[in-house]
Amino acid sequence: MMGGYGVMGQGGWWLGWIFMILMWVLVAGGVAAVLKYLFSSGGNSRGAARPSALEVLAERYARGEIDKAEFEQKRKDLQG
Repeated sequence: MMGGYGVMGQGGWWLGWIFMILMWVLVAGGVAAVLKYLFSSGGNSRGAARPSALEVLAERYARGEIDKAEFEQKRKDLQG
């Protein structure tokens, strides 16, 4: 017979403490993850300036991805 102590028995009270500590660790980890996401500079693109199309084109030309004729034509197209 169980003697009225249920499934956990006489010494099972520590199981509740383990689950409570685990819950608080998960809550603290979640809060830390949200704060890191909000305040990290890598994931925050709100204040980051994006290069213009002409700057990207000039970078591609400097890396040798496009030749001078293609660069000049695309620059004319971008400038209107």
